[in-house]
Amino acid sequence: MKKIVLIATLGLLSLNLLAQDSKKEEGFVFTTVKENPITSIKNQNRSSTCWSFSSLGFFESELLRLGKGEYDFSEMYVVHRTMTDRAEHYVRLHGDSSFSPGGSFYDVVYCMKNYGLVPQTVMNGIMYGDTLPVHNELDAVAEGYMNAIAKGKLTKLTPVWENGINAIYDTYLGQCPEKFTYKGKEYTPLTFEQSLELNTDDYVSITSYIHHPFYKKFALEIQDNWRNGESWNLPIDEFMAVIDNAINKGFTVAWGSDVSESGFTRNGIAVVPDVNRADLSGSDMARWTGLPLADKQKELALKPSIEKEITQEMRQVGFDNWETTDDHGMLIYGIAKDQTGKEYYMVKNSWGTKNKYKGTWYASKAFVKYKTMNILVHKDALPKEIAKKLGIK
Repeated sequence: MKKIVLIATLGLLSLNLLAQDSKKEEGFVFTTVKENPITSIKNQNRSSTCWSFSSLGFFESELLRLGKGEYDFSEMYVVHRTMTDRAEHYVRLHGDSSFSPGGSFYDVVYCMKNYGLVPQTVMNGIMYGDTLPVHNELDAVAEGYMNAIAKGKLTKLTPVWENGINAIYDTYLGQCPEKFTYKGKEYTPLTFEQSLELNTDDYVSITSYIHHPFYKKFALEIQDNWRNGESWNLPIDEFMAVIDNAINKGFTVAWGSDVSESGFTRNGIAVVPDVNRADLSGSDMARWTGLPLADKQKELALKPSIEKEITQEMRQVGFDNWETTDDHGMLIYGIAKDQTGKEYYMVKNSWGTKNKYKGTWYASKAFVKYKTMNILVHKDALPKEIAKKLGIK
């Protein structure tokens, strides 16, 4: 009899532990509130080309929104065109600028206006026997070549140095086509882009920092904004209102953010945990108090947590002291709620589909408010009162 009771007790204990483990593993539970159409999740793999993936994903979503069908544009066509332009800029400044494989949303807009676009089927951009981008060697070769030209002890350049950098990108990414056939029609990259009827002048970049006047434009001071693309500067609450209005009206938002924080996990969560306000007591609090700061952040990033209240000043301090940096481009396409009722943005990433949420990230509004560098949206996504303040019609 005692043995039976013991077995029953152990069984109940096991069930209780399993329930606790299940609850622990469950973590965040999201319910979609609003979701706008996007194209398939891509994988930038081992390349610093998120800016191309996120921007083109944004314009692919715009075509879906406009009822123009589904497209898959070549990210590496844009990378090729952008990097060879950047090489010329680097040389003109004798190497006193940034030459890196990163970029900005404006690079893609510029490419569309000046060089056009091509479909992925026309230029897949992988010429080295792989199935996904691997740019370690390409970036090293291109940087070495450009530093030899721009920073070498040369008193005069030959007229063919540009042929060399073009040949490097041709070798790794493929040549940019002059003409191609798509769905039975012949195009150049420019006529193909024009056939999409996307007016690039209708898209605006927006940011929020206090070292420049609000409701004016300025060029964000980040290395990859080498073309000096300008962003409208809004107070942070109005900035967030733009994102909410855009999503609720059926638009998507290209999102540039810092993802180096421990609150941005590899498994699909982006939060700003307040490590000083953990909802714990007793022995849990004693354990919590003894944890290193990094461990506290990691632990809170894995479950619904109390977050910091983000202010305009916090954003500015993070940007000024280099805690907030220009790390990654993604696409905000929806709004969801966790099991506590708190809202998050649904984010299309370009890291493949092997995370918990199949390539989607859930970014809290606090995280977006704190760590966003800038966004790109259609001007019609702006609330009318904000568009009026900016003089945008």
